[in-house]
Amino acid sequence: MVQVDAINAFNDNYIWALVHPTKPHVYVVDPGDAEPVMHYLEQHDYQLAGILVTHHHWDHTTGVAALKQAYPEAPVYGPQNSPFTGIEHTLADGDSIDVFGLNFLVRATPGHTLDHISYINEQLVFCGDTLFSGGCGRLFEGTPEQMWQSMQTFLTLSDDTLVYCTHEYTQANMAFASAAQPEDAEVQRYTNKVNALREQQQMTLPSTIGQEKRINPFLRADKISPQALPTAYRPATSGEPSAIFAGLRAWKDNF
Repeated sequence: MVQVDAINAFNDNYIWALVHPTKPHVYVVDPGDAEPVMHYLEQHDYQLAGILVTHHHWDHTTGVAALKQAYPEAPVYGPQNSPFTGIEHTLADGDSIDVFGLNFLVRATPGHTLDHISYINEQLVFCGDTLFSGGCGRLFEGTPEQMWQSMQTFLTLSDDTLVYCTHEYTQANMAFASAAQPEDAEVQRYTNKVNALREQQQMTLPSTIGQEKRINPFLRADKISPQALPTAYRPATSGEPSAIFAGLRAWKDNF
């Protein structure tokens, strides 16, 4: 099994490192900062074997150029339609990529950005800023309908699939999830667990798809009543899940 390590960057980013099971080779996902990646590689005497990019935002891509300078043979993979110019091997929805024997299906998951992709294996998923534990990414470029469709991609995965998102947002997300689902005992239990972890400055990731199906309001828009939303964010005419999702996302933006 490929080992996955977290490299801390900025205030709350995780740059995920996939370690070859028998060789000192590493792929990194969304290296927004080269310095902590270089420190990690030197600390463990690893070589950078490749880079996976989920979308173009600076905190996911700024470190790519310096890493390429240090490791010119390491290929950079990322979305075909990305404005980020550092991608050497472009990937589109339905493509696949092998990383140390793990085959990842590439799925387009737009909403946070239009170029966003996720790397999906039956054991784990690197979902960038599309799906968070207890939440989802802010809609900078896409529509609520696009993001709701992206959520369907994750809902089809096995409950055991590990969720590796790119930010430590779980505590804030669960405060909102508790407001959106105030009577849900599982939401409260998970909120308490997350609060306890963060009090000890421990990370809350990875989550699992099964956990997210139980607590994440943005995966549960088809189960949340319009009446659960404040009047200002309640759909005016539709109880469709995409309309509930849109209301939830607008509410979270101002929560």
